[in-house]
Amino acid sequence: MKDLQLITLTVNGTEHELVVESRRTLADVLRHDLGYTGTHLGCEHGICGACTVLIDGSPARACLTFGVQADGCSISTVEGLASDGELSDLQRAFSERHALQCGFCTPGFLMLAEAYLAEYPNPSTEEVREVVAANLCRCTGYQGIVEAISDVARSRRESR
Repeated sequence: MKDLQLITLTVNGTEHELVVESRRTLADVLRHDLGYTGTHLGCEHGICGACTVLIDGSPARACLTFGVQADGCSISTVEGLASDGELSDLQRAFSERHALQCGFCTPGFLMLAEAYLAEYPNPSTEEVREVVAANLCRCTGYQGIVEAISDVARSRRESR
């Protein structure tokens, strides 16, 4: 017999009420139940970071979080970064700095960077390197990713 629970999630500003199995991960709920397929599953052990989303503004591995644990929370996924069909400044910087290749890890890096810059708007290059070390990319190396995040930090500071 399945253990089902009614949960409410606000994903990218839209409230969703759904019944989920208690054992299902937030990644599966987002991808399969709600259609937010930008949350990628790589290792499913919390190591690679491809599934990183923001839960109430803090980065979390959606593969290690049960959907029921996020009941009542606000979730941000990569789909929520763009606005009115326009890429966010971070997404544009990743493109401009060639900070992606196959793109599989990119949503996790974007969400991690978004949370980091919200909390630390003036990071050094070394601090950015330390943060992005939490996620894995097997295609590009990290230089373009570090440059993109640093560019956005600088741009956001200058626009205040």
